[in-house]
Amino acid sequence: MSRIGGIVAVAFAVLMLAGPVMAADGGMTGSGALGAGLVTIGGAYGIGRLAGSALEGMARQPEMAGSIQTAMIIAAALIEGFVFYALYICSTMTPTGWGA
Repeated sequence: MSRIGGIVAVAFAVLMLAGPVMAADGGMTGSGALGAGLVTIGGAYGIGRLAGSALEGMARQPEMAGSIQTAMIIAAALIEGFVFYALYICSTMTPTGWGA
């Protein structure tokens, strides 16, 4: 249960700190900050699971380590690309009626 508590604490910290940091230039709204926090947490969780599974696969079949590592790096790059795109979308969010 302490692991889940740690994850919740980190998620809360990211969500609380994302707003003021991203709003420093006046361009991020509350919903954009929430989305940025969730995207960051999701991307980090996905890459963590990816790396853990790849390391487990390399430990089980050391002769396949090269191809597993290559596939892991490609998948991590795709996840990072999606996260950067989603962060861009979140940073450009403005509530309806506020103008741009």
